[in-house]
Amino acid sequence: QVRLVESGGGLVQAGESLRLSCSASGFIRSPNYMGWYRQAPGKLRELVATISNSGATNYANSVKGRFTISRDNAKNAVYLEMNSLKPEDTGVYYCNFRRPLLAALEYWGQGTQVTVSS
Repeated sequence: QVRLVESGGGLVQAGESLRLSCSASGFIRSPNYMGWYRQAPGKLRELVATISNSGATNYANSVKGRFTISRDNAKNAVYLEMNSLKPEDTGVYYCNFRRPLLAALEYWGQGTQVTVSS
């Protein structure tokens, strides 16, 4: 069991920045991926970025060059630095933890709202 708690969401204007944090607790085992997904009103949840315990990253094309994902394995935390935010980035951002090749071992946080006004 893994518990994930997100923080850092808020309301910002286009062009501004936010930093999201996610803290994991419980039975943390490797290898694993931690990452961020988002869901806008009326849309499906989509990948934003993931990072493995070894540092390999994966980004959605829409955020490449603007967002940076990082993690601190000692703290079991993952972060998302979001720069040059756009209204299209608005949504609920969810922290995710998963074990590769073990589809059943996937956990989600409650989500944190990010709203970007134009």
